[in-house]
Amino acid sequence: MIHGLLWLPLLAAFIGLAYAGWNEYQTLETYRRWADPFGRAKYDIYSVLGQKEDVLTVGKATRKAVTETESFSLKAVKDIRLLVNDQAVNLNAPPSKGKKVELAFELSDRTIEVPFTQVGLAAKWGEVLTKDWQEMK
Repeated sequence: MIHGLLWLPLLAAFIGLAYAGWNEYQTLETYRRWADPFGRAKYDIYSVLGQKEDVLTVGKATRKAVTETESFSLKAVKDIRLLVNDQAVNLNAPPSKGKKVELAFELSDRTIEVPFTQVGLAAKWGEVLTKDWQEMK
């Protein structure tokens, strides 16, 4: 009986891991369906970003839907900055690491900050979107 009780925590850990994996799979499937109409899209545990022509849509992926969405036009953007640890850095020479990484879009009335987990990915998105933005000016 003691052997059975020793295996019980291990069984609970496996059930917890299976549930966490199922949640992540459901979130990715929700993102996949949401990203279909966009020409370019990114999934991150912090946020989702989709681009269709000059319109960017930002939101948060959950298991059931993409929530907290906000859309804006690249034509309305005044400046695009890469923020690492709340400091603006050069898109062409970003640092290798950072605790807080965001791509900031400055509009005339507000700033929209899109969080990323990786500095390199944020820098690549920043370069591509800056190029698209400059072509629209």
